Amino acid sequence: MKKVAINTRFLLKDKLEGFGWFTYYASKYLAENNPDVQFYFLFDRKYDPQFVFADNVKPIVLFPQARHPLLFRWWFDFSVTRFLKKNKIDLFISPDGYLSLRTDVPQIAVIHDLNFEHYPEDLKAHHALYLRKFFPLFAKKASAIVTVSEFSKEDITNSYHINPSQITVAYNGVNAHFNTVLETPKGSSEPYFLFVGSIHPRKNLNRLLLAFDAFKNEFDSPHRLLIVGDPYYWSAEMKAVLNNLQHKSCIDFKPYASVDALKAYYQNAEALMFVSYFEGFGIPVVEAMACGCPVVVGKNTACDEIAGDSALKVDPFSVHEISNAMVKIISDLRYREELIQSGIKRAQKFTWEHTGSVMNSVMNKFIR
Repeated sequence: MKKVAINTRFLLKDKLEGFGWFTYYASKYLAENNPDVQFYFLFDRKYDPQFVFADNVKPIVLFPQARHPLLFRWWFDFSVTRFLKKNKIDLFISPDGYLSLRTDVPQIAVIHDLNFEHYPEDLKAHHALYLRKFFPLFAKKASAIVTVSEFSKEDITNSYHINPSQITVAYNGVNAHFNTVLETPKGSSEPYFLFVGSIHPRKNLNRLLLAFDAFKNEFDSPHRLLIVGDPYYWSAEMKAVLNNLQHKSCIDFKPYASVDALKAYYQNAEALMFVSYFEGFGIPVVEAMACGCPVVVGKNTACDEIAGDSALKVDPFSVHEISNAMVKIISDLRYREELIQSGIKRAQKFTWEHTGSVMNSVMNKFIR
């Protein structure tokens, strides 16, 4: 029986975001569709039993909890390396891209994007230094690379001089629960624009906040801005912008929500404002589309590719364009409806079943 170890440290109960959802659906698909393979799910802390998807999955907790650059190295280069050798593992899969540099076991790295190469100032300095030093090494070490968009594939190819034939695109999917079947409204009873995602500089919240303030100054409307997501890194600039807004009282912050709550937020929003200036995919974009929520995205990121012609695209560095997009969404109801219908169809192209199938094909090149 072949043995495959998967880095599952982002499987955190009630805290699944981009890496976590990819890990969840890919590892679930692999385990359920390969009963003749023994899978070892490697956690860095106590795991929830819901993540043990099948009888051929054995959960393992490796010390230490890897949430700091020094601990990243310890966990991957020592704890993981030791485990792979001791258990004679045939393949290691890492859905967050981090690899062991001290093993000869074949490894598949899922590198979602290279935001840290282009905007290192958006990260805490020690994280940026680690990522920029080690991810080129991970890319060279990987037996195969998977990424989540053609945008990211091209970026990895050019930035790290990797042969594109070594990189496979496995688009993220959208949870089937996100659909147009109505949920009970949640949040404000007043109309609102919505942002969903981690509160992080590259999500461009400072300009979104300024654009919303400009929108409120231009229109005497009851609209609010609802920001749903867990704080990751509030930059000094973001804090200053928030504190100096004229309409700060019209902005609501909610922690990352359950699937049911998030679905209701999408369904009742005027639009999802997802104007990041760098994205490797943008899962909220397809979630919102699937729920019948119009979407506004930033140009020149993977969101161009993912949204196609089904979103209103703006220059993410232009507060004026972002504000004008809000105006267009509420004033041109015909256009808004066109976005809704086009988005519903577009979202159907992205399924986790397809993601799992692509990962399965890549895995089987090494174990069959």
